[in-house]
Amino acid sequence: MKNIKNKKRERKIRSKLKKINTDRFRLTVFKSSKNISAQIIDDINNKTLISASSIKKSDNVKKKKTDMSILVADILAKKALEKKITKVYFDRGRYKYHGRIKTFAETLRKGGLVF
Repeated sequence: MKNIKNKKRERKIRSKLKKINTDRFRLTVFKSSKNISAQIIDDINNKTLISASSIKKSDNVKKKKTDMSILVADILAKKALEKKITKVYFDRGRYKYHGRIKTFAETLRKGGLVF
């Protein structure tokens, strides 16, 4: 039951954002209990342009979850600026805008992305 509600919320948020933002790329976020990942997607061509994740096989050092989200946001912002992407819209999916998602978004703004 909980999974169905999450899917409905995710679809509702995403459909509203796609109607409003037709000239920007979509920045979507996924967080699990241990990791966070993000992608910048071109909805017109249905292609992922840039992606970043906190999952690394060789890194066994324990880090806080908020520190990982800051690290991933920095990597994503650098990659986006290399490809000259500055304007995106933030698709938070089913997650509320607080905690790791909020620090992720604020770090991206500091990195040079506008949304």
